[in-house]
Amino acid sequence: MPMVCQVTGRRPRAAKRVSHSHRRTNRWQYPNVHKKRYWLPSERRMITLWVSTKGMKTIDKQGIERVVADIRSRGERV
Repeated sequence: MPMVCQVTGRRPRAAKRVSHSHRRTNRWQYPNVHKKRYWLPSERRMITLWVSTKGMKTIDKQGIERVVADIRSRGERV
């Protein structure tokens, strides 16, 4: 499963785990990414995107047509 949001570009990042004694060790923080299907009216077909919850809100606000146009302008396949 890819851990990169196709809309926002969020990806795993490095962070620190801090214990009670304040020792620091490395860890990963993963974005909340889901596989989601959307209806694309202009092409009359379903598309599948890997999107984070923030990306879902972006699609709700801007519309799927505009978001797909932005993804394709970056050179990604949808």
